[in-house]
Amino acid sequence: MKALPVAGKFASILFGSLLLVACSGNETNDSAQAEAAAAEAAAAEQAAAQNAAQEAQAQAEAAAAAEQQQLQDAAMTAGTVFYFDFDSSSLTDAARMAVDAHIAVMLSSDDSVRLEGHTDERGTREYNLALGERRANAVRDYMVANGVPSYRIEAISYGEENPVAFGSSEANWSQNRRVELK
Repeated sequence: MKALPVAGKFASILFGSLLLVACSGNETNDSAQAEAAAAEAAAAEQAAAQNAAQEAQAQAEAAAAAEQQQLQDAAMTAGTVFYFDFDSSSLTDAARMAVDAHIAVMLSSDDSVRLEGHTDERGTREYNLALGERRANAVRDYMVANGVPSYRIEAISYGEENPVAFGSSEANWSQNRRVELK
């Protein structure tokens, strides 16, 4: 085996001393690395929690939107015209069911509506305007009684002025005795 030259011995000693110094400093480096790793893991965990919360919120919003769409579909299926009996401003059972569908939509949104009261051609103009108003108010009062704020509902009367069916038969008159939701 060959003897190391003096420069090689010096390099070996220097390397050994640096190794010892490095090893003695590893404890502080290890704890600093451990803290950095813990901080990184905490940041990753927090980011994962935020992502999970955002995903849950997005799912909740999607579910709410789907529910709102179902309510709107049910309301449109029920129709936006509510019919009344002759000389009456009382809601029929069928009209109540249709209005209930619209109430559900209004309770889950901030929409406002206009209720337009109509009558058939029988009676004086003044009487029919008053009857159309009573019909629109009956629908409005039913909505308010079921939780819809009154400031979101406008009720007006057209009386006999805007018929949808022309003629002088019960079939035509029954189509004109209505409240339209707009």
